[in-house]
Amino acid sequence: MTLLMSEILNGLFLGAFFGLVAVGYSLVYGILRLINFAHGDFFMVAAFVAYTILGSSIVGHGHMVWFTVAWVGLLVMVATGLLAVLANRLVYHPMRRAALLSLMIAALGLSQVLENGVLNIPGWGSAYLTFPVTSPPNGFTVLQTNFSWFQLIIVLIAGFLSLGVYLLVGRTLIGKAMRAVSEDRIAAVLMGINVDLVIAVVFFIGGALAGAAAVMTGVYYGQINYLMGWTVGLEAFTAAVLGGIGNIGGAVLGGVVLGIAQSVGTGWFGAEWAIVVTFVALVLLLWLRPTGILGERVARRM
Repeated sequence: MTLLMSEILNGLFLGAFFGLVAVGYSLVYGILRLINFAHGDFFMVAAFVAYTILGSSIVGHGHMVWFTVAWVGLLVMVATGLLAVLANRLVYHPMRRAALLSLMIAALGLSQVLENGVLNIPGWGSAYLTFPVTSPPNGFTVLQTNFSWFQLIIVLIAGFLSLGVYLLVGRTLIGKAMRAVSEDRIAAVLMGINVDLVIAVVFFIGGALAGAAAVMTGVYYGQINYLMGWTVGLEAFTAAVLGGIGNIGGAVLGGVVLGIAQSVGTGWFGAEWAIVVTFVALVLLLWLRPTGILGERVARRM
């Protein structure tokens, strides 16, 4: 039982990464009904941008290190948000009237462009790169398991950002516009809503969340690679589906469930079985509840 509780706590920390990226998936899907397979690569590009900025800046010592990481994190969030907006403008916006399958193929193509673009940039490439700043090992002990303070900070930041997005969508004017566009884009246009602006805001928020997760991933794990976006993107997509894709709360809950499943699978069966356990859990859950944990079955008018 102690081992199980310890793995669950580890899963909460892991789920914080998945949840942040999954919220971006759910936001875009909620507006465009598009599964943006390039979203994980926004995460990857953000990690490399943070690596470059931190490597070329004066990091300092003591508390100055974390001050530098904080402002670099904010800068990377803005940069990744703008990258997502640019991708929407150049790739998805011209194809908005195309079939959904064409949009998904375009998303896969954009993913390959980003991956191979990073692969061919001098100084980045295919090798694993050591992140300039790593998290300190000091922390606390719960149930005979050591956790670092940085793990706790990651969970708090992820929770704060996810709550902020939830409140933005549910209690602000731009959030009301997002919900209107999601329900009926044509009616939203007739009501005077700038649909293009709303979609751009959604892409910016999703990209910014991916950027925040990328910086925390680099600092915690200490290394990055150009293929990291595909893995995290797939896991975040799984989390979004688990929770009920299109639902912000469901994306966060799905991330937590996925994180716990992976952590327990790793602790009990070994790291090589973690992905197997994860997707077995996904199949079983979708078999019992096809719409996800918080998803709703929505009737569509013909």
